[in-house]
Amino acid sequence: MDIIAANFLAEARDYINTSEFLENTIGQWLILLGAVLGAMILGKVAMFFLLHSARKMDAIEERFILTSLFAKSLARPLPFVMLGAGLLLGGQGLSMETDIRWLYEKICLTIIYLAVIWCVFKLVDIVEIFLCHITSKTNTSLDDQLVPLVRKSLRIMVVVMGGLFIATNIFNKNIGALLAGLGIGGLAFALAAKDMLSNLFGSATIFTDRPFGIGDRIRVKDFDGTVEEVGFRSTRLRLLNGHQVVLPNGVVANEAIENISRRPFLKRTLDVTVTYDTTPEKLDRALAILREMLDARGEHFHPDFPSRCYFTDFNSDNLCLQVIYWYTPAEWWDYLAFNNDFNTELLRRFNEEGIEFAFPTQTVYLKQEQDISSQ
Repeated sequence: MDIIAANFLAEARDYINTSEFLENTIGQWLILLGAVLGAMILGKVAMFFLLHSARKMDAIEERFILTSLFAKSLARPLPFVMLGAGLLLGGQGLSMETDIRWLYEKICLTIIYLAVIWCVFKLVDIVEIFLCHITSKTNTSLDDQLVPLVRKSLRIMVVVMGGLFIATNIFNKNIGALLAGLGIGGLAFALAAKDMLSNLFGSATIFTDRPFGIGDRIRVKDFDGTVEEVGFRSTRLRLLNGHQVVLPNGVVANEAIENISRRPFLKRTLDVTVTYDTTPEKLDRALAILREMLDARGEHFHPDFPSRCYFTDFNSDNLCLQVIYWYTPAEWWDYLAFNNDFNTELLRRFNEEGIEFAFPTQTVYLKQEQDISSQ
């Protein structure tokens, strides 16, 4: 039996070393297969270890989130890196023509570099975490909208730069002429897409100056509404009537923007008019009532702008007492409820004091002329 087994092994060894397929022995192909299988197994084991470690870090504490993301970013591309390396190393023993070997090695290197680009593409998530951490400390929500835009831009840049790197360093392509052509084409594109570029620069202006944030009520041109979304091209407003309007960012950046949500107070100017037959004593009493009412509500007024009340004008049909106050906080419905209470008490107290409100009147004087016939 030992002799039979030895003879079988010898024949198998001779067959492996002498039989050829595509100008290479079976042994050379088996070496390539073993290198590829070994690399793939090693890559899968490393991927399993990284993903398992990432899940454990996610379950322990949130402070390991960056390490977990780094492990997850490496896990998926790693088997492809190992596959490319196995193909490259296992293929060293194969007999190939020069052109075929050049193409084979380039394909192996391309697999490795694509896996690396994929890894960098996924590492952009770590940059997003840092940006979210920074934007969470700001008062405005506009920069929160900027984070996904930055993430998309970085990922596009990774893909473009990775493609240029592979073309230049692996396939030895001269991209200078291509870039020059892109420059001329870019100029033509810029002229044709003038409005699009205007909106793009308008977006940059909005994100830099931050004249408003998501959820702010603003007034732009004839539109008054709440900001729902700010993108690269446009800003979406929800108008007070419920309609949505989409404004190009180029227009928004060049218009005067009134941010109603950022007002520190709501100013009211109230003209209280009384009749001309009001005596000076009753006029003084009317001013005293108004000032008492304002003093009783002093906690609702802005500390830097105390309320004011004066006898301001002799109008054509009334005496005008002007009341000015700056209500805070600048909540519209609370402001209306405050005005309702103020107006009701003012009406009641003036009626109790017998002070009459004026309304538009006209006095007509008729001059009776002497009858000429009676003279």
